[in-house]
Order: sequence, then structure tokens, then C-alpha cells
Amino acid sequence: MLKTLHIENYALIRETDISFDESFTVITGETGAGKSILLGALGLLLGQRADTQVLYDKECKCMVEATFDIAGRSLQPLFELYDADYDDLLILRREILPSAKSRAFVNDSPANLQFLKELAPHILDIHSQYQTLTLTESLFQTQLIDTFSDAALLPRYQTLYRQYVQLKHELERLTAQDAENNKVLDYNRFLFDELVAANLQDDEQQLLEEESRLLEHTGTIKEALGTLDALCDSDEGAVSRLLSARSSLAGVTAYHSDIETLHQRLDSCIIELQDLLSDAASLNDKLQFSPERQAFVTERLDLIYRLQKKHGVDSIAALLEVQSRLDQQLQEAESLDDRIREVMEHVDAVFAQMQQAADGLTAGRQQAGGLLEHQLLPILAQLGMSSARIVVDITPASDYGPMGHDNVRLLFNANQGGSLRPLAEVASGGELSRLMLAVKSVVTQRNFLPTIIFDEIDSGVSGDISVAVGAIMRQMAQHMQVVAISHLPQIAAKASQHLKVAKSLEGDRTISRIHELQPDERVTEIAVMLSSNPPTSAALQTARELMS
Repeated sequence: MLKTLHIENYALIRETDISFDESFTVITGETGAGKSILLGALGLLLGQRADTQVLYDKECKCMVEATFDIAGRSLQPLFELYDADYDDLLILRREILPSAKSRAFVNDSPANLQFLKELAPHILDIHSQYQTLTLTESLFQTQLIDTFSDAALLPRYQTLYRQYVQLKHELERLTAQDAENNKVLDYNRFLFDELVAANLQDDEQQLLEEESRLLEHTGTIKEALGTLDALCDSDEGAVSRLLSARSSLAGVTAYHSDIETLHQRLDSCIIELQDLLSDAASLNDKLQFSPERQAFVTERLDLIYRLQKKHGVDSIAALLEVQSRLDQQLQEAESLDDRIREVMEHVDAVFAQMQQAADGLTAGRQQAGGLLEHQLLPILAQLGMSSARIVVDITPASDYGPMGHDNVRLLFNANQGGSLRPLAEVASGGELSRLMLAVKSVVTQRNFLPTIIFDEIDSGVSGDISVAVGAIMRQMAQHMQVVAISHLPQIAAKASQHLKVAKSLEGDRTISRIHELQPDERVTEIAVMLSSNPPTSAALQTARELMS
């Protein structure tokens, strides 16, 4: 319930504070006085876009703040979702700075606009005369019928519908993937088989490259080893000469201590050289050139290089990764058919459940349609349309959609003997306004909202009908808080609180002021609305009668 509203530096309002009655409040004033400014200010609190054009003083910030009693609205989970502090007394504040920046606050803590938008439908319903046109839209008519139906039917259907749509998308994805796989399946299998046949080993390339270099230079190596043997192990070779040198030193070691050291070192050189020549001879014996082996190594390396070039890699390890990936792709392709069959079976099962839920939804709507007709007709009669007929027409839709398998239409005729036609084709603006008021009246009794604001929904009605409109609004106020912006004295007289909006000149600026009328002031204001300013005595008497 809306308790208070503070507006500062907004449009034509310099500053104002309003306290709202908990039942039925009417707001009146001359055209252009600023009644709709209140709705604009409230719209800011509900998350609407801010604009610096609304600043009364362009050098100062604008502030709109309202308090709402939200006890019993079960909004704690929403506050937890946005990590906000909950209190039964909700304070919303919106500030617009001259720099065009906008700030929002919930219970004095900074908040984003999405939070305000999420809160809006739980605390306030603003209904303007332009919104009446939504009554002619198919979705609104469907939602209206569902208000009178079993509340569990539509959510159950929509859960199954979402599952069905998701499964259909999954089936389409798998089918497209299968078609794409079929294009490359044979080639991928060829690539995989080629790699498997190659029987590649991790360290194979390095070993083969080393062996290839060895085979290519075997002759040169053996020639070098032969030269080494000839220079060192022949009669005139290095070993023979070193042995002669050792014998020469052996005869003089007794004459100088350093000669013995030289003799030992020379002896070590001879031993090392003889060992070296032995290893060289052994290596020479092992080196055997094989044209067949060289051909095999060359062919094997050519295969490895060709595969690396084909797959754009530079190592056997990378080729083995390609092989593993191809293997996985082939396995997935082979199992894709099974997955497609599985999803198709799931699609069929969910579709059957969805059909059953849609049939239940249709049956519930047909029953709800009769209930809606039964509740609307007495109110329409009260609003001067005693001959009106309204029928809820439900026919099968061409396909299943988010709202079921129904085409829902409200067929209407306001006159005796006329034919029923779709609402958008036959209802006038005034008839739509009265019909929407009747709809709001019956809906609010089923789906409790704390506050509803009517913005000149009484447009196009007058006389006894306006009295009936006021009576219906007062009846609605027994279940909720009702605020009506109106120009009709018959409606103003039915309110429990009367706010008047008036504008005046201060210097060269026009400002709007809002104040609550006391009982005597109300009589005068309603009399002025009935006649002229100042009001006639007859108008004053009529005003008192209306208020009584």
C-alpha cells in the first residue's frame, strides 16, 4: 500500500508531500494542472528512464521518494536475490542529478533499476486510459481467462512446453551435426586408418633421423677409422714411436727424478692410445652399411614427414594427438545415431505429456470463460450496458505455443439483437473503458494487489454511468487501495480522500501544488466540477447529495 509520496524539483512541482488514504483517494484538478505529473514521478520509482528535462530547477537535483507498506507480500526472497535489506515499510527513492546521472535507493541502500522493475508489479498497478487498448490484444485476453482458471494448469503446461522446445532444439542440433559428420566421415576414417597403419612411436623420429645420418656417412666414418689405425698402429705408427721413446727414457730415469715422472706419463699415453685404437677397431667392425636398411629408414622418415605436412604438425606426438582426436570423432559419429533415436523418443514422450497438459488447460479455460462472463455482465449492467453480451471464444490454435494450444477471443456486443464480434472490431472507446474497469474490478478480487491507480479511465462516461464507476471503485477499495485521477464529480464524491492539483504563477514560473481537501473544501470543489467557479447553490446542494 502506498503511504506517502515526496516530490522535489520535478516538472512543475517545486516540493510537495502527500499522504495517501488506505482505501479510495481521488485526485482532481484543471486540465494541465499537473495531475499526471504524479504518475511520472511514481514511474521513476518503478524503474522508468530518467531525463534531466523534468528538472524544475536545472541546477538542482530532483528527488522522488515513496513509502509502501508491504507487510504480508512475501517479498523477502526478492530482496535476498538482490542482497537488499528487507523491512515491512519499503522506502523507494530516485534522484536525478543535473549532470543527467540517476541514482536509485531501496531502504536507503543503493539499488539498480532492475530491482525497482522487479518490485513494481508487486506493489503498484498504474492503469491509464491508453492501457485500455490492451484489452483487445489476444495475449491479454488469454491471461485474463487464466486468472479465473486453475492456477496450476498454465505453469505445468509451460514447464512441459519449455522441455519440448529444448528437446526439439537439441534434436535439430544433433541432426545438423549428423549431416555435417556424414560429409567428412569417410575422409576422417581414411585419415585415422592411415595413422593407425603407420604405427607411430613417440621417439621414433629422432632415432630414425640419427640412424639415417649414420647410414649416409658410414663409408666416410670407416675411412677415417682406417686412417687412424694406419697412423697409429703400423710399424712406423704413433704407438711404435711412443714405445721407442719410452725405452729411451727408461735408461736414464736413475739420473733425474723428473725423468721417472716423464716416463710414467708417457706410459699412460701409450696405454690410452692403445685403448682408443681398440675401441676404434671395434666400432669399425660394427659399422656395416646396408642398402636395404637405408632404404627402409628413408622410406619411414618420408612417411612421417608426409603425415606431419598433411596434418600441419611437426612432431610424432602431435600426430598421435590428431589420431586420438579422429578416433574420438569417429566414435561420437557412431554413437550419434543412438543419441538421435534417444532424443526423438524423449521428444515424443514430452509432446504427449504436453498435449495432455494443453487439453487440461483448454478445459480449465472453457470453465473459466463461463465464470468470467457470469461476473462481468452484472458489472457491465451497472455501468449502463445492460444489453451487453460478452462471450469467451476458445478455438484450437494452429500450433502449440508458450500459452498453450488455444486461440482466445473476447466476443462482444453492446446492443440488443446485435451479433457477437471480436472486441477490437465493435467496442467504442467508452465501452472499452467501462469493460476494462469491470475486468479490473473482478480481477482484483482474485489476484490481490495492494494498490491500483486509475489515470482518467473514466474518459468517455458521464451522468449516471459515472456514478456507477465511482461506486465500483469504492467497492474495489474494500479489497485494496484505489487511487483515481478523474475529472468527474460523481467519482470524486465517492472517494474517502480528495487531493486537488492546482497551478499558479510565481514570478515568471508556473508551479503545481497538491493539497488534501477538507470536507467543506471537498463540497466546494465537487460543486465547481459540476457547474462553475464560484459554484451555484444548486451545485453545492448536489455536491452534498453526491457525497452523502
